[in-house]
Amino acid sequence: MEGVLARLGAWAARRRRLVGAVWLVILLASAPLAMKQADRLSGGGWAVSGSDSARAEADMQTFPGAAGAILGLLVTGSSQSDVQARVTEARGVLGRYATVKAGTATPLDGGKAALVPLAYSGSINTRQDIAKTLRKALVQTTSSTSTRIIGQDALWSNYQEVSKKELARSESIGFPIILIVLLAAFGTAVAALAPPALGFVSVLVTGALIYLLSRSFEMSIFVQNIASMLGIGVAVDYSLFVVSRFRQELARGVEKEQAIARALASSGHAVVISGATVAASLAGLFIINLGAIRSLAVGAILVVLVSVLATVTLLPALLGFVGGGIERFRIRLPWRTSATEAGEGAFWKTWTERVLARPVLSLVGATAVMLVLASPLLAITTLERAKEQLPPSAEVRAATEEAQRLAGPGITGPVQLIASKSGTLERITAAVRALPGVARVAAPIRNSDGTLYEADAQLASDPETNEARQTLKTIIATAEPIAAADGATFLAGGSTAYNRDTEHAIFGSLWKMIVFILALSILVLLVMMRSVLLPLKAVLMNLLTVGATYGVLVAVFQWGWLDWTGYNSPGYIDSIVPALVLAINFGLSMDYEVFLLTRIRERYMEHHDNDRAVSEGVVMSARIITSCALIMVGVFGAFAIAGGVTLKQLGIGLAVAVALDATIVRLVIVPSTMKLLGDWNWWLPAWLDRVLPGGVRAPEAAAPSTPTA
Repeated sequence: MEGVLARLGAWAARRRRLVGAVWLVILLASAPLAMKQADRLSGGGWAVSGSDSARAEADMQTFPGAAGAILGLLVTGSSQSDVQARVTEARGVLGRYATVKAGTATPLDGGKAALVPLAYSGSINTRQDIAKTLRKALVQTTSSTSTRIIGQDALWSNYQEVSKKELARSESIGFPIILIVLLAAFGTAVAALAPPALGFVSVLVTGALIYLLSRSFEMSIFVQNIASMLGIGVAVDYSLFVVSRFRQELARGVEKEQAIARALASSGHAVVISGATVAASLAGLFIINLGAIRSLAVGAILVVLVSVLATVTLLPALLGFVGGGIERFRIRLPWRTSATEAGEGAFWKTWTERVLARPVLSLVGATAVMLVLASPLLAITTLERAKEQLPPSAEVRAATEEAQRLAGPGITGPVQLIASKSGTLERITAAVRALPGVARVAAPIRNSDGTLYEADAQLASDPETNEARQTLKTIIATAEPIAAADGATFLAGGSTAYNRDTEHAIFGSLWKMIVFILALSILVLLVMMRSVLLPLKAVLMNLLTVGATYGVLVAVFQWGWLDWTGYNSPGYIDSIVPALVLAINFGLSMDYEVFLLTRIRERYMEHHDNDRAVSEGVVMSARIITSCALIMVGVFGAFAIAGGVTLKQLGIGLAVAVALDATIVRLVIVPSTMKLLGDWNWWLPAWLDRVLPGGVRAPEAAAPSTPTA
């Protein structure tokens, strides 16, 4: 691979005009598509195939006029007559849409408000589209009335608009942070501009690919934010690796084209392996049986692969244009920014020597810190709350909260009680009415062919809370024995059941994800490092980082330890965050692991002195790893500042994970562990050496077959 990448880099440098022209055409074609991607994304994809909530949702399609409609029309006004007049006017507008049926209006607040349920008989996949259409046609505020559309699909259609603003705001914060860190790391304006350019290209091209894919299957509304967040980070990191090595080669007096070839052969090799590993780690998300999660995996994998492709083709072409001019426009800084290896680190040399001088103390102290950070994980509470993805001032969230205030918190998500016998449902509704946590139960209705009967049970709590889940559990425990005694079928549907099944699908698959990602990480490092113990050590370190990250998330977002800053913690962790943090963090950790261990192994294969190799490898890579980590933390932090609850938690989680991994893990735990293991770091049984790709190494290049004390 190193030879292939070296030749590719040299070719791209020679044919830089051709390569640049091809990428320019790709960018021009991608720009208009990427700008439209948000309009095609969906808030759906969270239904668990075969679950009770999915079956109930399918059954509800046979109740075209059901009260438990997917959308609602909320009209508020200064007088009862104004509200009634506006409801009548709105019904006229609704009559234009054959798939929408307005139910009976429920008067609220003494007639100064009315809530009209809206049933939709079209495809499930187009519900968000109709919500967007109805919002455009009906939402208005006049001197006498206010008209709003509420419901889950209305929330997600509103989030489409909000996410565009969040994305723009996050990127406007993130790119300046990246540029500042790169200027500090490189000390020259020309060198600092290449990585952000790669990040921009990767995100734009991926946005176009997401748009094209969204025309064939449902893509989650979160995918553009995840792709942008991850794409900016990895593209900048990968290009930083290559640009740094290119500058080092130039500083040694190597000719431009040869310097590019060497940079691609070494750092480019690490980029390809890291990118493949990140993509493979993200593939673990496919284990979760949710369309939304799988679409997030597709978007994240695409942006990583595009970043790798741009790094090994477009970046060599850009370096070919710039050449030695990469050192131009030097910025005077109070620290050295020499591109030579010798200039990379009096500080890091001193740091590494101190860690290696006291490996047991360093290992025990650093591990203790990580375990303390991980301890809150034991109290983690997860929930799905679509409403809180929107800021409090957002149109649909404000209207939803107004409806809950007027009609009770459970109005936005009743539990749908569905039975196959009329008498059974009557007995169930009578029993459910008496349960604590149930505000009211509507009269039963029959479906179009008379095979099913349904009644809505409105809860006394918000349908997206733990209280609602507990009430749902009680309802099911009460209803199922009644249905069994009558020989009837029974299902409980609605948003509370939907969210419960979604969370079970995520957490029920989490252990499978962990096994998949651990096995993959071990296999990749086993082939790359040709060592048995280094891959095992790496996955243990990554698990430690993930655990500490989860603990920090619980402390900040669940326990509210940062509420003194003015932030109002939600009191829970969004259900999708642990899975995304696990997959993305394992992938990103492999970036630093591969980059660091590659440098250490290079030194060890040269002189076979483990302690010296560890020291030299850390010193040679510490500044780059730290710069990459600062960039990642800045990018993820920008999304945390500008995003909703899920993006805040994901941004903070990934920022914490990267910061811990690049500091405590890479600069303390890894070197101290490798010091203690000594030559055992490089132990590989002869039979395994023959089996692994590449065969047996030449005797003069091989590490000692039997580790020494």
